[in-house]
Amino acid sequence: MQAVILAAGKSTRTYPLTLTKPKPLLKVANKTLLEHNLENLKDFVDEVIIVVGYKKYMIKKHIGNKYKNLKIKYAEQKQQLGTGNALLAAEKYIKNDFLSLYGDDIYSKVDFRNVIKNKYSILTKKVSNPKSFGVVVQKNNILLRIVEKPEKFVSNLVNTGLYKLDEKIFPVIKILKKSKRGEYELTDAINELGKFKKIHCIQSKQWFPLGYPSDLLKADKALRKNKNIIGKGSKIYGNVKNSSIGDNCTIKGTVKNSIIMDKSIIDKNSAVENSVVGENVYVSGRILNSVIADNVKLKNVIAKRCKIWPDKKISNETIEHDVK
Repeated sequence: MQAVILAAGKSTRTYPLTLTKPKPLLKVANKTLLEHNLENLKDFVDEVIIVVGYKKYMIKKHIGNKYKNLKIKYAEQKQQLGTGNALLAAEKYIKNDFLSLYGDDIYSKVDFRNVIKNKYSILTKKVSNPKSFGVVVQKNNILLRIVEKPEKFVSNLVNTGLYKLDEKIFPVIKILKKSKRGEYELTDAINELGKFKKIHCIQSKQWFPLGYPSDLLKADKALRKNKNIIGKGSKIYGNVKNSSIGDNCTIKGTVKNSIIMDKSIIDKNSAVENSVVGENVYVSGRILNSVIADNVKLKNVIAKRCKIWPDKKISNETIEHDVK
């Protein structure tokens, strides 16, 4: 079986982290989102087509043409014209049944196993905030329709973006009309397919939707199981609690409930709490509930509930607003 991972988007909601890299290469529990999905797919498929677009060269360089037992191919979405258009880019590689999934969420091995049992499937999840998602309406576990971000309550069952499909989806995508936001939506194609095929609704056991940087922290904590993960070559002289430390970092201060990405330094008498710190960052000071992009230098800085864009050098300031 094959899988298609849609990884072409720009993802402005995760700015400033995705200004310097595509979202599927962000890390939780010291592994990129793409690698989490590839790891969980490898027992069920033998070939993966990754649909790339934004900063495509970074994904190709990082993943290459093989991941363990998986053969990797790439298809390019040349314009950002929606998820339906992205899946269509992979059509030439598809042989029969395949899985389709988003490259910026994390799906579990047990969910892949359950989804592939049917000819057509959609992975669903009960959530407390369904208005933020595409909501699934079903009867006897068969899909009736997907309603995108409904204003009135329809259901608390939402679409996770993982489907089991076959080549019959492509003619449906080709006759789609653009949505109100000017895109060809894969959900519209799924709704059309559901009119003449039974699409089974499978409830997820573990799915991490990663819309915002705060979601990275939630997924990181769950995947680490509240234990520290320390990357290769990192040196810990200070105190690390309930956090992920990337490769080749130096921690002289305190890190708590945070993600520190590769090659970053948290200097002595400094603290990072409830924050995401990008690659090649230097911190002297206190970082609280903030998101720091790659290649930032902070000297004697207190940052609270803010986002700092890449390549900034800031000294002797208290920051409580975004720095772009």
